[in-house]
Amino acid sequence: MTDAVNRVEPPFVADEVTMLESWLDYHRATLLWKCRGLTDAHLAARSIPPSTLSLLGLVRHLTEVERSWYARRLAGREHPPLYYSDAEPDGDFDSLDSAPVAEVFAAYDRAVHDSRGFAANIDLDTLSVGTVDGRPVSLRWIHLHMIEEYARHNGHADLLRQCIDGGTGE
Repeated sequence: MTDAVNRVEPPFVADEVTMLESWLDYHRATLLWKCRGLTDAHLAARSIPPSTLSLLGLVRHLTEVERSWYARRLAGREHPPLYYSDAEPDGDFDSLDSAPVAEVFAAYDRAVHDSRGFAANIDLDTLSVGTVDGRPVSLRWIHLHMIEEYARHNGHADLLRQCIDGGTGE
């Protein structure tokens, strides 16, 4: 992964689409910022026992989450999971040996790029093709859910990073 992370503070005043997309991009960049400058071993370290969370596992998980909400549900695309299966439902967190770190970050970058494309130029009230509990959800709901998902996992990332090298930050 690159050490350069374009982490831009969201605007204080903006239209709803800009505000939601800015906050989501801020959280996406925060995840990468937490991973910046670490070795592959640090990224794979499960540094808060008994938890099996690692920074690399979080990146893999959020890659799957991006693909699930934007590609599969919003756009109705067939995107088989990259890191988990029915036999290994927590494979995104647990099976860290299955892909080189550079490939994991490349897959994450592609997933984010694709997510932006699926959400571009459509109204926030647009309903998903895929459903949740048999019901479609709006793009607005997906954006808000993704902001919540990243905020929660970025809290985990902050603790993991602090245990690795003492690094902290917002």
